[in-house]
Amino acid sequence: MTAIKKMERFVRISVLVLLLFSAGCGYTTRSMLAAKYRTVYIPPFYSAIDITREVDTGNKYKIYRPGLETDITKTLTNKFLFDGNVRPSDMDRADLELKGELVEFRRDPLRYRENDEVDEYRLNLVVNISLWDKKENKMLWEEKGFTGDTSYFPAQKSEDAAIRSALDDLARRIVARVVEEW
Repeated sequence: MTAIKKMERFVRISVLVLLLFSAGCGYTTRSMLAAKYRTVYIPPFYSAIDITREVDTGNKYKIYRPGLETDITKTLTNKFLFDGNVRPSDMDRADLELKGELVEFRRDPLRYRENDEVDEYRLNLVVNISLWDKKENKMLWEEKGFTGDTSYFPAQKSEDAAIRSALDDLARRIVARVVEEW
């Protein structure tokens, strides 16, 4: 085989390999949601946490933080704005409605020091959410116990900063659930 034929064969194989790799697995940054859904209305989340329940071994780490449901709504709205696939809108013009309730806020110890002082915590924000087609008044999906979380070391990060991280994680997961339509 001559050098020119070897070079031609090498170029053909290289082009074929390049085409195969560029085809990839179909990854896209566009929304997988139907094209008819472009806007979402997010009514204020509300708290369904029962603050009157007594503490026992099963719920000793469940706590309530006033205004957390409002923070969820704001963070979620901002995350939809940042994502850009589905825009937040007012109730009258929205294609979708995302309803939600805060059902649990937990701060669980993960690690202890030798003196039984907590060294690391995990925060969980648990919500029930449902997505509705407003024009057809039909539920598209519902998720119970949808969770955003974070872990933190109190010596390095305040609880307020950890809550912001958990809020961001929850909002990111909800937006992904809406736009990726898994």
